Amino acid sequence: MRSTLRTAALLVPAILASACVVSIDREGYIEREEKRFPAPSIAEVHLITFDGSMEIRSWDQSEVTVEIEKRGRDKDAVSRIEVLASQKGNRIDVEARNNGRTSHLGFGSFVSTSARFIVTVPRRTNLVVRTGDGSLVVERVEGRLELRTGDGSLKAVETGGDLLAETDDGSLQLDDVTGQVEARTSDGSVRVTGTPDVLRVRSGDGSVVVRIRNGAKMTADWLIVTGDGSVAVELPDGFDAEIEAEPGSDSRVRSELALTNVVGGTRSERTLRGRLGGGGHALVVRTNDGSIRLTNY
Repeated sequence: MRSTLRTAALLVPAILASACVVSIDREGYIEREEKRFPAPSIAEVHLITFDGSMEIRSWDQSEVTVEIEKRGRDKDAVSRIEVLASQKGNRIDVEARNNGRTSHLGFGSFVSTSARFIVTVPRRTNLVVRTGDGSLVVERVEGRLELRTGDGSLKAVETGGDLLAETDDGSLQLDDVTGQVEARTSDGSVRVTGTPDVLRVRSGDGSVVVRIRNGAKMTADWLIVTGDGSVAVELPDGFDAEIEAEPGSDSRVRSELALTNVVGGTRSERTLRGRLGGGGHALVVRTNDGSIRLTNY
């Protein structure tokens, strides 16, 4: 009996170790660790990684979990990734830092040292998220959401509250969003769908598609701008706005909206102005080089 207990005791650490480490392959050496934090009230969660993607989704538990997947050329490279985690009141901070160097593995194949986050939070959570290089995905979270990546795409689905989505180089896809929405990319396309009440979209270089669904009401002026690319805006029945659409120098505005008080929209005066429904707040659409299309949702 004692022999059996000793054997079982020895097996437990071995199983835990094998669950934390993945052996070296083409993707290098991988270690995983998990942090858990109680969240009885609305949590302020700050997540930072020097390099790596992040996936954040909500669940119905009053707890925040953060799984960190550390990846590198070998065990020594991964050991140089430092994870700092703390909680003070309702604020939770998790940061991954790299104290080593990115390196190569065998015959010129490249292995990037990174720390990927997989996170679950209560649906009502305030987020501050930043990665130096990697994609971001956030699904079904409501609160103040600040999402930034230095290089990578960003996707947000079914978010509500106050959303800032920003990437220096990558596309933005924001689906079924509500509340205040600000989307910025220096280089990439943007797609927004949902019922925001405030909307600001900027792309330095990329097309923009905005689909506003039934029930949306503007509570402030909206701005949709790209430096280079086409813009398509779909608006629902019963939507009120003062429209101003300015296309690129070689393009015109194509509008299928039932506008009144229409001015411009001609070859000599490209900027189109008109009232949709009862008017109200300004909806400004601009592109420096590209066409604009305004249609019914």
